[in-house]
Amino acid sequence: MAVSLEGRVAVVTGGGRGIGRAHAHELARRGACVLVNDPGVGVRGEGTEERPADEVVAEIEAAGGRAVANYDTVADWDSARRIVEQAVESFGRLDAVVNNAGILRDRMITSLTEEDFDAVIAVHLKGTFNVTKHACDHWRSVAKAGGTNDGRVINTTSGAGLRGNIGQAAYAAAKAGIVGLTLVTALEMRRYDVTANAVSPIAFTRMVATAAVERTVQEGFDRLDPANPSGVVAYLASPASKWLTGQVLRIDGNVLQRMQGWTAVGAYSSREGGRLTADELVDGVAALFGTMPVGVDVSTSMGN
Repeated sequence: MAVSLEGRVAVVTGGGRGIGRAHAHELARRGACVLVNDPGVGVRGEGTEERPADEVVAEIEAAGGRAVANYDTVADWDSARRIVEQAVESFGRLDAVVNNAGILRDRMITSLTEEDFDAVIAVHLKGTFNVTKHACDHWRSVAKAGGTNDGRVINTTSGAGLRGNIGQAAYAAAKAGIVGLTLVTALEMRRYDVTANAVSPIAFTRMVATAAVERTVQEGFDRLDPANPSGVVAYLASPASKWLTGQVLRIDGNVLQRMQGWTAVGAYSSREGGRLTADELVDGVAALFGTMPVGVDVSTSMGN
């Protein structure tokens, strides 16, 4: 089945470089009108004179597509609202929001400053919420006015947010928060015919380059090509994905993985049937994790 985005309008935040740029091109190639948001900041969020959004728009238009540039920051409430408003004003509707914008300030917790933590949270987590909030307000208004939606929220998490990573306390916290936000958005917006999913891409970008990750190409395929996740985003932005919501999909090269959240993998019940006591948990927790001390009878330490 060929996936077409003809007639659909998408916002891509952080769309001027790396993964976001690839998303914008893929969405436009499949027929979507794209608002390319990028304020042109550096990896750490510092201001620059660059306007990469203009370059992406020019490339899309040269290929026969339709796109507009936006330079607002997702971290600011009113700026995020303008992103959504510009998309609707430029193309008459909104169908998909791809929250991709991000910065990086990696430091160990003992070296991480409040300013670093706040800056990362502001762009990744608050920025994702800001744009999602204003997009959802728009879709709710459409529904309340008797219109129809086929909306998509596509958020960006990461392996650090799913499993943690040394030196990335702020980044991991933000990306984990985005997963939680995705789940709630999926639950709340279903009534308005809007889905919400998150992608966890593995790719070589400016941010990854700061971590000295080696990029290699094997058998003609670049596992870290920033364009690898864009096919998944195009699918999620399309009518074909209408049934899928509240999911996290990880893209590792040419492999798509369905991720599952926290699930119970064992249980310990109080021996006395009342509340758990610290005393019994000395053995109980060890039994729960399969690390019982030598000589302890598991059958008497584990409850029902």
